[in-house]
Amino acid sequence: MRPHLARVDAVLVQAVIAAALSFAHLHDLASAAGQDGWKAWAYPVSVDLLLVAAWRRLRSGRDRAAGWCWFLVALAASLGANIATAGLLDLGDVPDWLRILVAGWPALAFLGGTLLAHTTHEPPAEPAAEQPTGPEIAEPTPDPSAPTAPELPAPTTAVPAALIEHARKIATAHEERTGTPIDTPTLRARLGVPAPLAEQIAAHLT
Repeated sequence: MRPHLARVDAVLVQAVIAAALSFAHLHDLASAAGQDGWKAWAYPVSVDLLLVAAWRRLRSGRDRAAGWCWFLVALAASLGANIATAGLLDLGDVPDWLRILVAGWPALAFLGGTLLAHTTHEPPAEPAAEQPTGPEIAEPTPDPSAPTAPELPAPTTAVPAALIEHARKIATAHEERTGTPIDTPTLRARLGVPAPLAEQIAAHLT
C-alpha cells in the first residue's frame, strides 16, 4: 500500500511542478507579447483548459482524430512558451509574428474548446429487429403402428368373348404342338396385350 501511495505522490508532485513551470512560462510570454495585467494570467489557463478538453475527448474514445489534433495544438503552445522563455528569445523585443500568434490564441482556443465540447457523436445504427414469427406447425407424421386401410383390388375390365375364343385357339394349338399348356407370358406375347389382361384371359381358359 505504501509503495503505491509513494508512486502516486511522486506523480502528483511532478504534475504540480510541470504545471507551475508551464503556467509561469506562458504568463511570461504573454506578458512580453503585450498582454499585460490579468490577460497575461488568462493565457496559461486557456492553454491548460484546451489540453484537458482534448485529453477528455481522447479518453472517451469518440472522434480521436479531433482529440489528437487539439491536444497537439495546446501542447505546441505550452512547449513553445517553455522553449521561448529558456533564453532563446529576447523577451524585451518580441517579434511581430509572435505577437500575432499570442493575440490570435484566444479565438483559436475558443474554437477548439467548442468543437471538443459540443461535437455530437452519432451512435452506430442498431440492426433492425427481426419480426417475431409464429411457432412453426409441424406436419403430422404417420404412425407406423396405426392400422392401414386394406388395399382394394384393381378393377377388372370385361374381356371380349371374341378375344377369349382367339386365345383359346392359340392355347389349343400351343398344347398340340408342345404337349404342355400355354403359360401366361407366352399367351401375352402371342396376343400382344397387357399383363393384367393376359392374366384375365388365362383365368378364362382354365
